[in-house]
Amino acid sequence: MPENVVVVESPAKAKTINKYLGGTYTVLASFGHVRDLSPKDGSVLPEQDFAMAWEIDPKAEKHVKEIAAACRKATHLFLATDPDREGEAISWHMQQVLGERGALKGVDVKRVVFNEITQGAIVDAFQHPRDLDESLVEAYLARRALDYLVGFTLSPVLWRKLPGSRSAGRVQSVALRLICERETEIESFTATEYWSVGADFRKESGAGLTAQLTYLDGRKLDKMALRSEAQAQAAVATIQAATFAVDSVERKKSRRNPPPPFTTSTLQQEAARKLHFSAKRTMQVAQRLYEGVAINGETVGLITYMRTDGVQMANEAIEACRKLIGGTFGARYLPDTPRIYKTKVKNAQEAHEAIRPTDVFRTPESVAGHLNDEQRKLYTLVWQRTLASQMEAAVLDQVAVDIAAADRSAVLRATGSVVAFDGFYTLYREGRDDPDRAAETSEDDSERILPDVREGEPLRTERVTPEQHFTQPPPRYSEASLVKRLEELGIGRPSTYATILSVLQDRDYVRLDSRRFIPEDRGRLVTAFLTSFFTRYVEYDFTAEMENRLDEVSGGRIDWKRVLRDFWEAFSPAIDATKNLRTTEVLNALDQLLGPHFFRADATGADPRACPSCADGRLNLKLGRYGAFIGCSNYPDCRFTRRLVVAGNGDDPAEPAADAGPRVLGTDPATGLEVSLRKGPYGHYVQLGEAVTEEVKDKDKPKSKSKAKAKTKPKRASLARNMAPADMDLARALALLDLPREIGRHPESGEPIMAGLGRFGPYLQHAGSYVSLKGEDDVLTIGLNRAVALIADAPAKAPAKTVGNHPKDGKPITLRTGRFGPYVKHGALMATLPKGVEADTLTLEKAVEVLAAKAARGGGKGGAKGGRKAPAPRKIAKRGAAESG
Repeated sequence: MPENVVVVESPAKAKTINKYLGGTYTVLASFGHVRDLSPKDGSVLPEQDFAMAWEIDPKAEKHVKEIAAACRKATHLFLATDPDREGEAISWHMQQVLGERGALKGVDVKRVVFNEITQGAIVDAFQHPRDLDESLVEAYLARRALDYLVGFTLSPVLWRKLPGSRSAGRVQSVALRLICERETEIESFTATEYWSVGADFRKESGAGLTAQLTYLDGRKLDKMALRSEAQAQAAVATIQAATFAVDSVERKKSRRNPPPPFTTSTLQQEAARKLHFSAKRTMQVAQRLYEGVAINGETVGLITYMRTDGVQMANEAIEACRKLIGGTFGARYLPDTPRIYKTKVKNAQEAHEAIRPTDVFRTPESVAGHLNDEQRKLYTLVWQRTLASQMEAAVLDQVAVDIAAADRSAVLRATGSVVAFDGFYTLYREGRDDPDRAAETSEDDSERILPDVREGEPLRTERVTPEQHFTQPPPRYSEASLVKRLEELGIGRPSTYATILSVLQDRDYVRLDSRRFIPEDRGRLVTAFLTSFFTRYVEYDFTAEMENRLDEVSGGRIDWKRVLRDFWEAFSPAIDATKNLRTTEVLNALDQLLGPHFFRADATGADPRACPSCADGRLNLKLGRYGAFIGCSNYPDCRFTRRLVVAGNGDDPAEPAADAGPRVLGTDPATGLEVSLRKGPYGHYVQLGEAVTEEVKDKDKPKSKSKAKAKTKPKRASLARNMAPADMDLARALALLDLPREIGRHPESGEPIMAGLGRFGPYLQHAGSYVSLKGEDDVLTIGLNRAVALIADAPAKAPAKTVGNHPKDGKPITLRTGRFGPYVKHGALMATLPKGVEADTLTLEKAVEVLAAKAARGGGKGGAKGGRKAPAPRKIAKRGAAESG
């Protein structure tokens, strides 16, 4: 048995490393984190010095047992998880779990880190093992506890005070605020008209150039100087009346230096801009390239570790780049000295290398046949950026020509540039943050060549063109620009951005449209609530400062529990203060912040808050059981509601809210009660009347004056899956409430055929048999002929077969066939036949055994009470105790 056990996160990584180590090593995968905080309230206890309750993932139990068994026969354990804070945490958890299981007695435990999965890097790492980095582990613990405390204390506040909301998070909520505030900027933006004037000039030789007006009547024009068409036409007249000559020619050279190699953040941004990858997809593909792909029968790691803030590269990698540049592009493209980059990002993490190819001589063309399309594209991007970072700068020849009127009444400027030396441009150029504005090109994108002109040379005016413009609102965030902004603010970590952006979309707080984030109204409500009542905790500088403190922990400069105590002492009272918040306070705050968004004035000047259903009602935000909606202030006299949407955005503002507050469909002529459409946790339904609470005298206490209260539930009926809530009217609602209905009697059996709605959808019932309705058949309108045909076409159901009489009570046990296969029934107790028990050979003894097993589990009326096993008490292990054990 090998004496050395190595633990990594993934099987792909384990397979690759196993080839590089000798036969005395066993490499096993933990498949990521093996445990996490228990997903229940109370897993972090501030009152117990932030004790944490860890819970092993059931999916990880199998892998933990395998690793523990191997360790019991080994002398050395090498924890070789990823070289970052998260990797350190996985190794710490692994050591703790194995220690608690007694699998590390006599085992020397060491930590091994490598930045790339190559034989040289791995062999070197195993020659220089170290102990676990306590500071990195503590930084992980502090971050995990903070995220847990925010999530498990703030989210319930949202659920209580803002129904329909799903969660809040320390960084997630700040990212959502950025998106919502940008949308508010766009909505409040007022476009301003302005004009520009251009003119085409021609030399006597015939060469032409185009220039833009920069001075008019001795006054320098800024972008907004010409605010109307009249002003623009006046400028046109001035130009047309003048004669022009070249006033000055300015020539200069400018250099464009290459960007540094990729970090996690810049890789996500560039992959979004150029490849249209989401941040999550980028990290998934990069993970595969890092762990290795099969090339000529060998698994090879193609890039270095992809979670990093560093832009520096190893000297060996730099020298390899320079050698390749000189050999492929020539000496002109090779700088005299290597380019050295330093991290400028605020709050940079541990000093890892930049993301680069493990072997720059492994060109994209040479490995393309071993990669899928996404892997090939991302590897090409990494390879090009890495190589370009060590290439010579690009050189541009820039020319600016001022063309002046003889009387100096107007001056126009023509600019142009030519790439004098392409340098790194020959291989790589960065993508644009705002591809929607590609028309606004710069000299980096294309060559604009001006003809040779000399000062004093006369020019003929050919055409003068005024052009109208309007100022544009700021663009919505793309994944690339949002990641860039988060990084600039020092919020979160690049390795977490992919998860944050996914959560925002999964929670239906934002959506992606044309690769731009648009906040959903639910997201805007959450942001408005948090900024109103938890202002400090969604402020950008607060979140960034918290990241600073966590970095101080990872550097060993501050105690991690001090960070938690300082946070909790301020955060806990803020949470407690919301317990006394009244619904009116919440609504007033939301209405003040979001009123301008949901109630916008139109061109008619009509009051956007005027209720369209009653004379004097005013529309306001309201909170219902399942979320917010817009309703009338005269409720319940006026029951007008509408969905939480902006009037005029394509949705009919007068359309009632089928997915918010109750929508009254009309009055039942038989009972005089209102019929309404509502939405519950299981979908839409119609309801007759309202719940009525009545006082009922307690029969057991006839002398008592107190009376019990009983609530009478109104009649309800769910909508079938093929019924659109927007199409529901009074007639269909009454028909639903009348289900099940008799369609008629079967012409052969004389038995009634009923139509109804059940757990599994609409059905027909005849003589004890059921037939599901599917496709175009409507449970409310299906006729007798169609129903008879469907019953005739239904597969014959096997009749119940008597297995025998139960030995205890003598009642029959029958064998039947249901939706989930054969089952046995005795009285009210039913039990599905387990695997391996065939219906054709079922004996009475086996049937009794199957029924008894079901009863012991608490199934049916005959089941034993208290069949559920009581949950085991949760173990809360203080970290100090765990470490000493």
